[in-house]
Amino acid sequence: MATIQKQMYIDGEFQSHQGAWIEVINPATEAVIAQVPEGSREDAQRAIDAAEAAQPQWEALPAVERGVWLHKIAAAIRQREPELTATIVAEGGKTQGLAQTEVLFTADYLDYMAEWARRYEGEIVQSDRPDENIFVFKKAIGVTTGILPWNFPFFLIARKAAPALITGNTIVLKPSEVTPLNAVIFAEIVQQVGLPKGVLNIVFGYGPVVGQELAASPKVGMVSLTGSVNAGIQTMTAAARNVTKVSLELGGKAPAIVMDDADLDLAVKAIVSSRIINSGQVCNCAERVYVQEGIYDAFMARLTTAFSKITWGNPAEQQDVDMGPLISAAALQRVEEKVAYALKQGAQLITGGKRAGETGYFFQPTILSGVKQDMAIMQEEIFGPVLPVTTFRTLDEAIALANDSEYGLTSSLYTQNLNTAMIALRRLKFGETYINRENFEAMQGFHAGWRKSGIGGADGRHGLEEYLQTHVAYLQFK
Repeated sequence: MATIQKQMYIDGEFQSHQGAWIEVINPATEAVIAQVPEGSREDAQRAIDAAEAAQPQWEALPAVERGVWLHKIAAAIRQREPELTATIVAEGGKTQGLAQTEVLFTADYLDYMAEWARRYEGEIVQSDRPDENIFVFKKAIGVTTGILPWNFPFFLIARKAAPALITGNTIVLKPSEVTPLNAVIFAEIVQQVGLPKGVLNIVFGYGPVVGQELAASPKVGMVSLTGSVNAGIQTMTAAARNVTKVSLELGGKAPAIVMDDADLDLAVKAIVSSRIINSGQVCNCAERVYVQEGIYDAFMARLTTAFSKITWGNPAEQQDVDMGPLISAAALQRVEEKVAYALKQGAQLITGGKRAGETGYFFQPTILSGVKQDMAIMQEEIFGPVLPVTTFRTLDEAIALANDSEYGLTSSLYTQNLNTAMIALRRLKFGETYINRENFEAMQGFHAGWRKSGIGGADGRHGLEEYLQTHVAYLQFK
């Protein structure tokens, strides 16, 4: 049987491709399910040129008219939800429930951003002169680019494209080469609804080639990337040549602090949910747990029981599993090595700890105890269903341990004491803190990290303003 081949979407058309192809592998079966073009720098530049040509006319539209296009795309996404869900499950190994949530949340996100059309605004600033007005206009940046990850590939299309488009920018997107097929459907929807040519373009390929061109082009006004710290450094380096604005989300090492007055059942449920979502492959996952000494045994008993009930399998065949596979053979190997090294350093294995099954990139849900703060498993992002747990004595110690990280994306706290919560909120050095709930952000919030977790952010009013620049006008009328 011939392998299905998909095409890039540039200037309103799917483009023929004569070069090399990238295989898309189902991580649950290890089978090749499709191919996409291995794009070149020239492909990226053609897409940038198309976006540049389309941008002035797109910006000239009233924002409310641009919002209509986003609403049309959202409606079409909902109509194709079953197909999109199946595609995300097949190429990413995501559970069906999570994949469906991603599809519908993406549609809601487009609708949400479309509603900002009448809400984002400039300012009139008081002047020191008697006959002068000072206006602060908020204007489009121009051509923007987005480099996407594989863990929430469909939602990240909207997270980058929706605020860009509603504010009058055009965009070129590079999906992850691991999970590109959902982006093909998005392009089909864009073409189906008749979005003007060049406003949104999709180029497949590898980061060092296509991604670098999207960051380095002098025609690009802003590049947004969600990915690893190394990818962020490469993107910043390329963008620096033209002093191009960057917005980066680069991962995390989220601490979860469990106080002795916490509702333990709630804490365990929320932490487990925050650890195994997408098989632990989420930047804001709970990655390390600090439990107050007096409740450690009770907490660990509940946590071990909860982990023993976690189910895994091929999500395309089993609708009710809790976890699918890791994304790739390389990801599986990395998690295996991280656990093995933690055990070598003295960590104790409570449950799990190895590959699950012989086919597919599955890893057992794993708990490690006896870990020390300086161990790699407590400092480096795991990106798998592995949870290291240790103890602390006082809130001061817990906060110090939590802040001891090169990352600063998300954090969580479990307590029934308002004073404890407020002290922690004042002192935790993270872009987000979740109290008595799982780690999952809202579209109207602001998803942004400190330290090596990134620069800039996404969602809500603040995320929208990432795609705007100011123009101050001094108008003297006498």
